[in-house]
Amino acid sequence: MKRITVFCGSSIGTENIYFEQASLLGETLAGNDIQLIYGGAKVGLMGAVADGALNKNGEVIGVIPDFLLKKELAHHGITKLHVVETMHQRKTLMHDLSDGFIALPGGFGTMEELFEIITWAQLGLHKKPIGLLNTNGFYNHLKLLIDQMVASGFLKEINRDMLLIDENIDDLLKQMKDYTAPSVGKWIQKEET
Repeated sequence: MKRITVFCGSSIGTENIYFEQASLLGETLAGNDIQLIYGGAKVGLMGAVADGALNKNGEVIGVIPDFLLKKELAHHGITKLHVVETMHQRKTLMHDLSDGFIALPGGFGTMEELFEIITWAQLGLHKKPIGLLNTNGFYNHLKLLIDQMVASGFLKEINRDMLLIDENIDDLLKQMKDYTAPSVGKWIQKEET
């Protein structure tokens, strides 16, 4: 993996550990010579992950829609900033530039990006690893919901397992490097449930 897209909040959250881990992720990516692709803002966890990478001389590529350029306070100190017209173009370009994806804590925008990219993987549109950095147990309830999707027959276990989850950055990156996408189709048949 040479480039990883990070989805995360434009807010810092209520606990310092969210900001600290975002910064550490940026530093770790730079230290492993992995280019950071992210949403292009200088605020919140987005700014923390970018600054973490920049502090270790990492390359940082931002992708931001023009209507959010001022609202999200674009980071002009990064290696390159792509300005696109729409949110869909943003996600598509982030996908195209990346070898994998990591979601940090965030709100609706982070969830939307995460679920779209994992849906694309489930449909076989890409075979890139997708990780959740479960900082401070942030994603514990999401893990329970995903297990309920499997138990209720809406999601195959093999598709659930496409989402790699860890609290430790290095362990998550190792899972991502070792990842092999499933070869089975998405569709659940009645006899499989």
